[in-house]
Amino acid sequence: MRAFVKYVGLPAVLGTVLTSGAGAQSVADRLDQLTLPEGFEISIYAEVPGAREMAIAGEMGVVFVGTRSSELYAVIDDDRDGTVDRVLTMRDDLNAPTGLAYDDGTLYVSEQHRLTRYDVSQVGADGAVYEPEVLYDKLPDRSHHGTRATELGPDGKIYIAIGVPCNICMPDGIEDAIIRLDRDGSNAKIFASGIRNSVGMAFHPKTGELYFNDNGVDNMGDDSPPGEFNHAPTAGLFFGFPYYGGGHDRHREWADREPPMPVTFPAVEYQAHVAALGLAFVGGDQFPDDYINDAIVAQHGSWNRSTPIGYRLVRVRFDDQGRALDRVMFAEGWLREDGEVWGRPTDVEQLPDGSLVVADDYAGVLYRITYTGN
Repeated sequence: MRAFVKYVGLPAVLGTVLTSGAGAQSVADRLDQLTLPEGFEISIYAEVPGAREMAIAGEMGVVFVGTRSSELYAVIDDDRDGTVDRVLTMRDDLNAPTGLAYDDGTLYVSEQHRLTRYDVSQVGADGAVYEPEVLYDKLPDRSHHGTRATELGPDGKIYIAIGVPCNICMPDGIEDAIIRLDRDGSNAKIFASGIRNSVGMAFHPKTGELYFNDNGVDNMGDDSPPGEFNHAPTAGLFFGFPYYGGGHDRHREWADREPPMPVTFPAVEYQAHVAALGLAFVGGDQFPDDYINDAIVAQHGSWNRSTPIGYRLVRVRFDDQGRALDRVMFAEGWLREDGEVWGRPTDVEQLPDGSLVVADDYAGVLYRITYTGN
């Protein structure tokens, strides 16, 4: 069914000249083109240019937002009423600060080349200074697949995904891996490998096990290879790249090469070239019970397919034992039937009240999705 839409106003970014609030208003005017399941509503939460990965500081009413350019933002709801009061530019001189994780007054930021942390316990206060402390400076400084999705695990460690700087090639060092570090940046080790370009991961709230997206090799055809929703319950698994372009599909130049170790194949496959990025598991008591512990995934959309695909949110359903079952549509309409694109979801996080916040780097906004049905 059509989504119920409401417009909640767009705060300006402090100290930054935006394209104009009219741009976000134009996006708000098109929200009635989106389709969500019955009982769900979508609205504009804030205007944030180039919004990519997010991290939630619920106790402070803050959503931190990274970008692929140089800016790092704090989206602030001062009175915790569900409406953003201001958007603060914390830094504008970083190197693609796309990977974010937050815990207890500390924001961890993975730039293209390094992991840093910030004391954000006073974020938004007059005179607050946001100076990075460098924890690890050995991330590959390459812009091709240079986003560094970042999560804090239930083991207290930091996980960073690192993509290969190519379409398909033999990786060098940690280029095809998710690495795991202590919070001070020490003890960096490969957790999982054989990963082409993961731009989103999360830990299942019931099992505590890692799930992550991986984007397949380009130029293998409209419908090959599938995108991947992968499960890494333990360290040391190998997910097939470059011997497999995605799923069980093999690139012709690698089809006769033997992988160095057993391959772990996807828990769920996406359609080819949807470019699945960020994801979040649903918890709390706002969404219907059958959504709890399922994942909502942002699909950024294809660029090398004759008929575009993606530009939507999908739901990966899980059983009661925490095993991924399948995928179903959750929200779509950013890609029109005539091929026009007016939005590209990049990440999903859950706010303390149980609603979802969704980043869109093409429209330059954050959306908020709530459930009000019975």
